[in-house]
Amino acid sequence: MKYEVIDESGFKYIEAGKGETLVLLHGLMGELSNWEPVIDEFKDRYHILVPILPIYELPILTLGVKSLSKYIYRFIRHKKLGQVVLIGNSLGGHVGLVFTTTHQEHVKALVLTGSSGLYENAFGGSFPRRESYDYVREKVAFTFYDPAIATKELVDEVFKTINERSRVIRILALAKSAIRHNMAKELSRITIPVSLIWGRQDKITPPDVAEEFHELLPNSELNWVDLCGHAPMMERPHEFNVYLDKFLNRILLK
Repeated sequence: MKYEVIDESGFKYIEAGKGETLVLLHGLMGELSNWEPVIDEFKDRYHILVPILPIYELPILTLGVKSLSKYIYRFIRHKKLGQVVLIGNSLGGHVGLVFTTTHQEHVKALVLTGSSGLYENAFGGSFPRRESYDYVREKVAFTFYDPAIATKELVDEVFKTINERSRVIRILALAKSAIRHNMAKELSRITIPVSLIWGRQDKITPPDVAEEFHELLPNSELNWVDLCGHAPMMERPHEFNVYLDKFLNRILLK
């Protein structure tokens, strides 16, 4: 990771650039480094913040998408921000949706890529073979269209995480919270601009999920990234950044 992580007042985050604020939210198994291509591309034009979601710090009994949304609210207040653009991948998109339904006045626009909130097909309800490195490698590769994106470094990090009992309990609790918190009935309340940037070969939140989001979000656009799985900003960063740039130009530079 080439960007310094700031540790301040109970928050850990990356900060770069000046201008309109983009807040990037990572997924359940995601790392801040997943957003490096986006930071690299936009830091000269925008103020970018990438908070670490406190998946392993919040009390286990309250851990869920709502508590993570409340954390983002505290973070935005701590940074004394006005309106922001929220950009979320996977669980991060779900947290962004929950935050927006509660605090839409703080969100200028929303970008979702491989977001949960309607349906997702991830590791499942347990990790029956988490001690098997080959099994974990197979599951990480499932995230991408090109399995080569699942580098040894990435697989090692996931393998380490899901073989720590305290961490895997939290991951499972949060995954179940996300499944329970289906947002289909709430999405019509989100009237700000939303850009859906979706991998056409996403196997975790498949294309029909993107189409349903597009149908239920009244002010949304849907952009497909070909030959791409669940994390377009990692697997097809150029295409992702082109779509994001067009959307930001339309909503911020009117």
